[in-house]
Amino acid sequence: MASALVLFTGMAIAARELSADLGTFQLLAVRGIFGLLIVSALLQKSGWSQLSTTNIRLHLLRNLAQFGGQFGWFYAIAAIPLATVFAIEFTVPVWTAIFAALLLGERITATRVIAIACGLGGVLVILRPGAEIVHPAALVMLAGAVSFGLAHTMTKKLTGRDSMLCILFWMSALQLPLGLIPALWQWAPMTAAHLPWLLVIGCAGIAAHYCMVRALAAADVTVVVTLDFLRLPLITLIGWWAYQEPADWYLAAGAALILAANLINVFGRQPKPANPRA
Repeated sequence: MASALVLFTGMAIAARELSADLGTFQLLAVRGIFGLLIVSALLQKSGWSQLSTTNIRLHLLRNLAQFGGQFGWFYAIAAIPLATVFAIEFTVPVWTAIFAALLLGERITATRVIAIACGLGGVLVILRPGAEIVHPAALVMLAGAVSFGLAHTMTKKLTGRDSMLCILFWMSALQLPLGLIPALWQWAPMTAAHLPWLLVIGCAGIAAHYCMVRALAAADVTVVVTLDFLRLPLITLIGWWAYQEPADWYLAAGAALILAANLINVFGRQPKPANPRA
């Protein structure tokens, strides 16, 4: 997850740098092409037989949700401050907890109810509906966060059935046409100046998801996605230094509520230590 943190942050910066010239669908298509090439090279060495799966429907549903989340993320990065994008994205554990209860049978305890309330409260503080006009990109990002929550839950379900390379291959193969077909309608020329950033998006994207899948295979889904919250202070500093993006008190207060929700979600579900006198 530490590696995923760095990789996702690098991908956000690359997406911001390219967003002035290339559309969201084109960026998603490029990411899919790089991902498919990298995973195919790994499968050439480790064996294509691991692509055999009886869960293709679950892969399809997972990647539809994942693509929706990725679209919301790339679209919002081009339109609103990076810190706002990441703060809204970090409601993913809230949606993950809800979907985990619905799809994986995990219990919704009183602690999780409090965590969900704090997370939703943080979103309301950041967006401030009624106090000012909510930017459409913020709402798109919120929908993307819900989609990510569903995708993470289904990824956890898949990790017990298919290999990591199988999950990553179907992610790239299924999401590539979803980005490429609409991108062809407004494909913009790519120059040598774009290449370094395109490499970051393509390579960091698949590497970050590899790290995420490894983490999801090793720990509970709601714990894994919570650790990613460390990206927020880093991207806030980068946004302020590189793009002169302000970080107001509403963002800080909302992010604090979302962080509190994540901490409650993690520490509230830890088993109590055994009584040494028992």
